[in-house]
Amino acid sequence: MKDLFGKAILDFQTQNAPEDLITETSISEADEMSVAYLFRSYKEMPALEQTALQLAKGKVLDVGCGAGSHSLYLQNEKLDVTAIDISTNAIEACLLRGVKQARVQDVMKIEKDKFDTILLLMNGAGMCGRLKKLGIFLSKLKSLLNENGQILVDSSDIIYMFDDDEDGGKWIPSDFEYYGELVFNIEYKGEKETPFDWMYVDYNTLQNTAVANGLQCELVLEGEHYDYLARLFV
Repeated sequence: MKDLFGKAILDFQTQNAPEDLITETSISEADEMSVAYLFRSYKEMPALEQTALQLAKGKVLDVGCGAGSHSLYLQNEKLDVTAIDISTNAIEACLLRGVKQARVQDVMKIEKDKFDTILLLMNGAGMCGRLKKLGIFLSKLKSLLNENGQILVDSSDIIYMFDDDEDGGKWIPSDFEYYGELVFNIEYKGEKETPFDWMYVDYNTLQNTAVANGLQCELVLEGEHYDYLARLFV
């Protein structure tokens, strides 16, 4: 991976002539994304994210923190928050922004730390890539929770993106085992990232997988466009 997403974040933070990211998936055409959106304030965040931040408590792990906007807010609210991302550039930007505890880290390789709240915002559960990996992913997160800990995750049910078939259902290509699975492509400043797997998980599938791995799951809030915030706990 060339870490182009992180490069865009760091370019914006250091005012190094940042440009829009070009994102494209296996089911959607190329679209421009302003990197500035990743630097939004609490007031600029959607209600799902604001609600998740209000529910955060105790020692917090912000997984896939990106530019660190969620971590900065919680830090300013006096919470003990650790921001992690696999992007070296993104973590450098977080540190430059003033996130006190930010490190390059794959959440699946954390061994001893325990947390009261684990944040998976901006469709964080999608980082496991494929539905068959979701159970292992949630089981790992469960092992990182303190007693009475919680996982706060938002995602979307993307069934709306598929065309209706003749029977009134949805026509879904058979390339993947689950319709929420995508291949993601990113382009930045003329460079193309290595395509990577991503996933959007509908609430019922998330709930079923959570329960199968010893977690309870509750729907906290539904957004305006097939998106939702869920809370997972033991």
